[in-house]
This record gives sequence, structure tokens and C-alpha cells, in this order.
Amino acid sequence: MFQIHALSPEPYKDFFSLSAAELKHRNIVKTVVEEEHSYPCRVSLADATIGETVILINYSHLAEASPYNASHAIFVRENASQATPDANCIPQMITNRLISVRAFDAEHLMLTADVVEGCDLKKMICDMLTNSTVQYLHLHYARPGCFAAKVTRV
Repeated sequence: MFQIHALSPEPYKDFFSLSAAELKHRNIVKTVVEEEHSYPCRVSLADATIGETVILINYSHLAEASPYNASHAIFVRENASQATPDANCIPQMITNRLISVRAFDAEHLMLTADVVEGCDLKKMICDMLTNSTVQYLHLHYARPGCFAAKVTRV
């Protein structure tokens, strides 16, 4: 069994009230969604809809001490509530995209990685988690390379 984890909205809430100059100083972009399925929110684990406000902000998805330490841009919807998907369930925002799956051990070293269509992701997650050395997985949107979500065993 596995669990997909959404990000907490707390670190992002205050950014929506900042001025354009304050956002620019922090390397954050605020925009209004004009196209469906183009702004996947890492808090709600759902695509933002046309007319919604989102921020594009850098997120350290692997902040632990590791040669794989990494960060990348993510979208967060204004007033997003943290998603809590059921165990073994993959949000549509993820299944609709090509996904890069990266498996890490307890030392945060990558053990294996692969790319899969989101509709076939469940099998790959289950297969990778059969390796007892794997502690967690990171899902990334394969084309832009952005972090999508963390996966753990339950």
C-alpha cells in the first residue's frame, strides 16, 4: 500500500497578498489561470481552473543532505486546501500526465528511476516499493521536470 502526499498550504498563504514588487523580490510569480490543465497545484493535487489565481514558487523537494538535493518551481492555488488522497489512490492531476518516478533510500540516494504514463503509474509505484531499501518515491512531471508529489508506504 502507498500514500501520495500533498504539500501544506501554510507556507504559501501570505504570498497571495504581496505586491508585484514584493513577489518579484522573492522570485515568485502570481498569475491568473487562462488555460485548463496547465497549472497543477501541489497543495490541492488538482489542476487550477480558468480564472483562479496561482503562484509559481521555488520548492525544495529534496532538502535533505544528499547529492540529490534539489528544488524546482511549483504552482499553488490561492485558498487551496491540502489534499489527503486515499491510500493507493492517485489524483487525476497526476494520472493525466507523463510522470518521472524516482526511488530514494534512507540516505536520500536515488536507487532507480523511470518514466511512465500517469494512467500506468500505480503499477510502477507498487513495483518500486517492493524493494525494501526504497524509503520513498518522488513523482515529477516528466516534460517540465517539476516536482509533483511524494509517495510513501502505508
